[in-house]
Amino acid sequence: MHQRILLRARKGPFDVVTAEETYERDWIGKNSGNLVFSHAAHKLLATSTAEITPSRFRTDPRDADEINEKYDAFVIPLANAFRHDYVNRLESMTRLIERLKIPVVVLGVGAQTDVDGDRDYLRPIDEPVKAFCRAVLDRSHSIGVRGEITESYLRTLGFSAVEQIGCPSMFLHGDSLRVEKAKATLGTEDRLAFVISPYVRALAPIVRHHHQRYPNLCYVAQGLYTLGTLLYGDAPKLRGKTDDMPIHTSHPLFVEDKVRMFMDPWPWMEYLAGFDFAFGTRIHGTITALISGTPGYLLAHDSRTLELARYFDIPHRLMRDVPADVDAAQLYEEADYTALNEGHKERFARITAFLAKHDLGLSFADGDSATRFDEQVRQTVYPQAVRPASAYTAEELLTRIQWLRDENQTLQQKLKTRRAQPLREQVKQAVGSRVRRMLSR
Repeated sequence: MHQRILLRARKGPFDVVTAEETYERDWIGKNSGNLVFSHAAHKLLATSTAEITPSRFRTDPRDADEINEKYDAFVIPLANAFRHDYVNRLESMTRLIERLKIPVVVLGVGAQTDVDGDRDYLRPIDEPVKAFCRAVLDRSHSIGVRGEITESYLRTLGFSAVEQIGCPSMFLHGDSLRVEKAKATLGTEDRLAFVISPYVRALAPIVRHHHQRYPNLCYVAQGLYTLGTLLYGDAPKLRGKTDDMPIHTSHPLFVEDKVRMFMDPWPWMEYLAGFDFAFGTRIHGTITALISGTPGYLLAHDSRTLELARYFDIPHRLMRDVPADVDAAQLYEEADYTALNEGHKERFARITAFLAKHDLGLSFADGDSATRFDEQVRQTVYPQAVRPASAYTAEELLTRIQWLRDENQTLQQKLKTRRAQPLREQVKQAVGSRVRRMLSR
């Protein structure tokens, strides 16, 4: 049976968008990690009878009638949506869901609090979360959550139809996942990917130490802000500033061309596959390394990262327990991927059962559907990594400047049209009024 699925995703896996456009229109939803799980969800659902359309993150309740008419299901992969600064968007999504008559499936939502699961911190968002869960469960058998902290939170709110299913990103290759250490110890000349959350200030001495000790270190960035810094340099108010964290172009990692950022998961995975080890605070930076076959290690600084590390048995430490002089070689040595590898098939069976319960197909159980998806990925030409501006040739930078000029011209034209619009309306109304007066004589 043909199934039309609306998938909450900023863009589809084969939508090719340049780095400049990605930054201007935020095609990554603030963080490129979002694409890793939304594209993995797309692949899981991409059976021969499924037609999948990305929602572009639209949550306008006025779209409800059109969605009811055009789609058979609304599938919502989510990250840390139960958090303070997401409440407005969560409420908007709830209002939309309340008007839907089709099944709504939540695929891996998480709460964001500290690593101890501080319940009091979450209390101010209890009511919006309850409203969202009620709306979903009126149209769904259960809610899929990322791990035990979120499950516990929803149960305290009175919801029992909650299932731990992790995050779709770890199932990009179905039930196949094997991470092995290629060498017994990590040497200073080995390739090291540092996945940094720039706002985690405790990382500063760790960044400094690893930059000095590992010449083949690379900071693999994910945030929209960093993309802007890579493309156009520092924001006006930050020019000339320095910081121990790699947030300005003055930082040694920028100066030495040791920062990369990807617009899509596929070239990102291909790049990380060439590394010996990846570590840091970014959960999807770590997961992208793991699904590339590269050993990864998470420094968990909040509940959203910790519960996924626990669910998938990803080697990790709590950030608060990490000494400032920790070395990647220590983390590499203590990392054990036995539980991650051996538990993967059972975890995949769990998410497969969840999809089946919600009448959603699975590409890996649908002939060669998953293989065809991978083939289409191979045939798609994605943008390569963005590097610090100083690493580009004059011709490449000129192309970027020309794009900005063209974009500016387009915006100016739109602005002129908008300004002229009220004047045209005034003229139209005046003429209409004059005609009516003439006809009434």
